[in-house]
Amino acid sequence: MVARMWSLMRFLIKGSVAGGAVYLVYDHDLLGPSDKSEAALRRAEEVVPPAIYQFSQYVCQQTGMQLPQLPDPPKINFPIRESWNSGIFKVMSALSVAPTKAISYSKEGWEYLKERTK
Repeated sequence: MVARMWSLMRFLIKGSVAGGAVYLVYDHDLLGPSDKSEAALRRAEEVVPPAIYQFSQYVCQQTGMQLPQLPDPPKINFPIRESWNSGIFKVMSALSVAPTKAISYSKEGWEYLKERTK
C-alpha cells in the first residue's frame, strides 16, 4: 500500500513539475520568435544569480553551515539565433539523409553476412 502511494506521489510531483515547465515556456513565449527568447535569457541572467545567493545565505543562516563562495557565472556573449539555426540545419540535414544511409548500411551489412556465410 505504501509503495503504491509513493509511486503515485512521485508521478504527481513529476507531472506537476513537467506541467509547470510547459506552462512557463508557453507563458514567456520561449518557443516563439528568437528575440523574445533572447530577452528571456537576459532576464534570467539578471535574476538567477541574486536568487541563488539569497538562497545560499538562507541555508547558511538556518543550518549554521558556511558555504564556499561560488565563482561568478560566465557571461554569454554570442548570438543564440545563429547557433540555434545552425543546429537545426544540421539536424534536418541528418534526418533527410537518414533513409538513404539506412539503405546503404543495410546493403553493406547484408553483403558482409553473405561473405561470412560462404
